[in-house]
Amino acid sequence: MARRYAIYDVFTANRLEGNPLAVVFDSDGLSDAAMQAIAIEFNLSETVFVKPAENPAHTARLRIFTPGYELPFAGHPTVGAAVALAEAARDADGEDYDLVQMLEENVGPVRCAVRRRSPSASFAEFDMPRKSVQLNAKFDRQEIANAFSLKATQIGFENHVPTFWSAGVPFVMIPVHDVAVAGAVEFDAAIWEQITPMAEGRLASAYLYCRGGINHIARFHTRMFAPAMGIVEDPATGAAVAAFSGAIHHFDQLIDGHHPFLIEQGVEMGRPSLLHLHLDVSGGEIVTARIGGQAVKVAAGELYL
Repeated sequence: MARRYAIYDVFTANRLEGNPLAVVFDSDGLSDAAMQAIAIEFNLSETVFVKPAENPAHTARLRIFTPGYELPFAGHPTVGAAVALAEAARDADGEDYDLVQMLEENVGPVRCAVRRRSPSASFAEFDMPRKSVQLNAKFDRQEIANAFSLKATQIGFENHVPTFWSAGVPFVMIPVHDVAVAGAVEFDAAIWEQITPMAEGRLASAYLYCRGGINHIARFHTRMFAPAMGIVEDPATGAAVAAFSGAIHHFDQLIDGHHPFLIEQGVEMGRPSLLHLHLDVSGGEIVTARIGGQAVKVAAGELYL
């Protein structure tokens, strides 16, 4: 049978930037093996499969696959799928809209708001389904530096040191001195896989960050490497930003109130992305967290499967 699909560039308003995502509609009846094979065929960092929601009050059930395995949660498939579903249902009306969706993912229900303001690219923002938690791990700066062809003195800034966090997908947070150091990285996957810890049944990915950015509005500049997922480098990673929220609060000790952050990624890949992170802090703890960004459709077609 023919199954519709679309390709969206996510966390950008510009085609051929951001993180490309395949959204496969009409996915009911596809086996896990078939979805994994399709994700390998697209060969993008993630492919999301849209199925009927198990709860009739929800919008859809999502399954998210990298070329290597299925993920319980990921940010750019959530944003991209939310925009794709909204545009498929509403864009024929030719009117601007605001709507709320409940998307079922393996991590649990994810509430997502979508805003369309023509002619701008649609924007979607989701509530983080899990709070970021710090995981136990010890790191040697020299070993980390070796994995990225850096000096040990270039790892860390201010009080920020390497730490291990997860909000559904585990990441080692690696602070580096500045944007120039981040740009000089030469990643060695073999060394990384020898030193990275495991959590939730998989090897952790690496998330490098520093303050500032190439784009003057960015608060942080980041890069993400995930060889275990079949991803050498990712241009935008919402799940990493979700985990990063815990590290930001841990090291920067955010005061009570609302804290917006713009985080850039993908610059070194020629696919710049901007990810919006909003944290609400009360009593010294993060009480709510949201991640969002724009997404724009670049292609559409059919799979004959």
